Amino acid sequence: MLLKNAVYYGADFEPARGDIAVEGEKIAGVGVLFHEGESIDLGGLTVLPGFIDIHIHGSAGGDMSDASEESLQKMSLYLAANGVTSFCPASMTLPEEQLAKQFQTVESFKGKEKGAYIHGINMEGPFISLAQKGAQPAEYIRPPDFGEFSRLNAISRIVLVDVAPELPGAFDFARRACRCCTVSQAHTAADFPTAEEAYRNGFSHATHLFSAMPPVEHRAPGPVVAAFDNAASTAELICDGIHAHPPVLRMAFKLLGEDRVVVVSDAMKAAGMQDGEYELGGQTVYVRQGKATLADGRLAASTVNLFREYQNLLSFGIDPKAALKACTINPARVIGADAATGSIKPGKYADLLVTDTRSVLAVLVKGRLLFRKF
Repeated sequence: MLLKNAVYYGADFEPARGDIAVEGEKIAGVGVLFHEGESIDLGGLTVLPGFIDIHIHGSAGGDMSDASEESLQKMSLYLAANGVTSFCPASMTLPEEQLAKQFQTVESFKGKEKGAYIHGINMEGPFISLAQKGAQPAEYIRPPDFGEFSRLNAISRIVLVDVAPELPGAFDFARRACRCCTVSQAHTAADFPTAEEAYRNGFSHATHLFSAMPPVEHRAPGPVVAAFDNAASTAELICDGIHAHPPVLRMAFKLLGEDRVVVVSDAMKAAGMQDGEYELGGQTVYVRQGKATLADGRLAASTVNLFREYQNLLSFGIDPKAALKACTINPARVIGADAATGSIKPGKYADLLVTDTRSVLAVLVKGRLLFRKF
C-alpha cells in the first residue's frame, strides 16, 4: 500500500511532503516513491505516528479490572478510533488473586485485538503510599513484594510497575524489577532526598506528575522537583486541563524538554461514554461534564484520549514537535518498544494515523487499514 501526497512527520519529527510505502506490517519507505499496488491519495492530509497510551485503565465502558476480553476489546476499538494504535492496560490496587485473573485475561486476549494492540501491563498498584492513594482502594495497599510481582509477571508481561519509593524495601524491589521493566515513582509522599535517591536505585520514571504526590514547595521539594531535576528520567502528564492547569503543563514541558514528557490518559471506562456513574477498582465514580470523581470529590482517573490531549497541548501553546513526541516515541521508549513503533521510519510497524488536525480520518495498525473517513 502507498499513502501518496502526505504531509508526514518522519524520524526527526519534522514535517515533510511525500509518500509512505507499507508492506505487510511494516513501513517500507518514505519520500517520493513509486508503487504499482494499492495506493491512497491523501491530498495533503497529515500522517502522524500512531499514538501510544502506556497508562489507561479503561474506556468505552470496559476496564482492565473487569477481567473480561470483551472489555479489553472495547478499549482496543475505542483507542484505535481515536488515533491510539497501541496501549498498556493499567491495573489497580487489588488483591493478588484478582490481579492474577486480570493478568491472565490480558494474556489470553493478546493477538485478538481488533484495534489498538497491547504492549504489556502497567501495574499501577498495590505498592503505593496510603497518604497519597488517590482513587486507589486503601484496604489493598501493601509494601513492595518482588515475589508477587514475579508471579504476576510470569502470567503476563509487566512493562511498567509503580512504586512509592519511601516504602520499606522499595529500593531493593526497584533494583531487581528494573531488570525486566520500567519502575516508576507513583502515589508517593516521598521527600526530595528519597525521591532523588530513588533514581539511583532502579527508578527511572514518574507516574502522572503532580497527581497523587505532594505539591511543589520551594523549601521542601518532593517528587515533582526530583523528576524535573533528574535529567535521565521521564515523567507522565495527564493533559486534560483538569489534572493540571495549562500554565503548569507549559512549565513541565519547558523543564523536562521534548524527550522526557510522556502524555497519558489515565482514563477509566467512562472515556467515550456519557456522564453518569461508573466503577473503578470497585469504587463508584461520578462523571459530570467529563470530570470523574469519587464521592468525596477526589479525581478518579480521566475520561479523555491521547488525540484530545494532543489537541489540548497545541491549544495550550506547547511546541508541536514536543507534543507529538510526548504521544509517540517517548512512551515507546519508556516501555522499550521504540525500535518497533513510535515514529515513521522504514522497518518499524506501520502504526499510523491520518488527520486534518481536527479529527482522526484514518488509522493503520501494523499495516492494516482499520478505517478511512475520506
